[in-house]
Amino acid sequence: MGRLAGKVALVTGGANGIGKAIAARYAEEGAKIVIADFNEEALEGTVESFKGSGYEAFGVRVNVAEEEDVKRMVDDAVGHFGRVDILVNCAGVLDYMQAAENVEDAVWDRVMAINVGGVMRSMRKVLPLFTAQGGGIIINLASIAGLTGGRGGLTYTAAKHAVVGMTKNVASHYGAQGVRCNGIAPAQVETGLTQSTEGYDMFGLQQATRGVQLMNRAAQPLEIANIALFLASEESSYINGVILAADTGWSAY
Repeated sequence: MGRLAGKVALVTGGANGIGKAIAARYAEEGAKIVIADFNEEALEGTVESFKGSGYEAFGVRVNVAEEEDVKRMVDDAVGHFGRVDILVNCAGVLDYMQAAENVEDAVWDRVMAINVGGVMRSMRKVLPLFTAQGGGIIINLASIAGLTGGRGGLTYTAAKHAVVGMTKNVASHYGAQGVRCNGIAPAQVETGLTQSTEGYDMFGLQQATRGVQLMNRAAQPLEIANIALFLASEESSYINGVILAADTGWSAY
C-alpha cells in the first residue's frame, strides 16, 4: 500500500474498462486521481464511486481528439491538485476489424484522431510540466496489434504501431529529463468494448482471430491495471521505452 502516495495521476478513458481499473489501483495505492472521459454519465458515476470509497478523485469530460479539450483537461487537473505526476493514455476506439480493402475513411479518421492524436496531444501537453518539475511518468495503452501485424483491423493496427513508436520516441528524447514513458500491449481483455461484434467486418475478424486458440484466456482489467501500477511505481525505475506484451504468450507463437 502507498506505492503512489502523494502522486497525481491523470487517466484518459478512466470511467470504464481498463482505464477505470487502472485508476482504482492507483487510488488504492495512495494516488490522487483525475479521471478524464468522453462519456459524461460514466464519468460522473465513477468519480462518485471513488469518492464514496474515500479516494481523492476529480473528473474532466474530454474528447482527446480535440486540442482545446486536452489543454483544458491538463489545466483543470493542475488547477485542482496542483500538479500531474502520471499520465495514462487509455482512451481509445476500435475499427470494427476492417480489413485493408474494407477500410472506411470515417473509421480511419476517427481511430487515428483518438488513438493516435489523443496520445500525442496529451503527451505534448504534459511534457513541459514533467520537464519543469524534474520528471514524470507516461503509460500508453497500446495493443498486441501494435506488436504484430495480423491481430486487428488495418486502422487499429496502424494506430497502435504509432503508439508504440511514440512511446519509444518520448522515452528516448526525454529520459534524461526524468521522464519515463512505457506502454502496455494487451491481447483480448474482458471489457464492454470488445464483447459485441455487431457491425464488424467479418472477413477482417476471421483473419485477425485465426490464432486465437493459442491464447490461453482473455485478461481481466485488473491484470492490466497491476502492470500499469508497476510501471507507475519506483519498482520499475530502470524501465523506459518498453512495450510490455500482456497476452499469456499469444504473440510468442
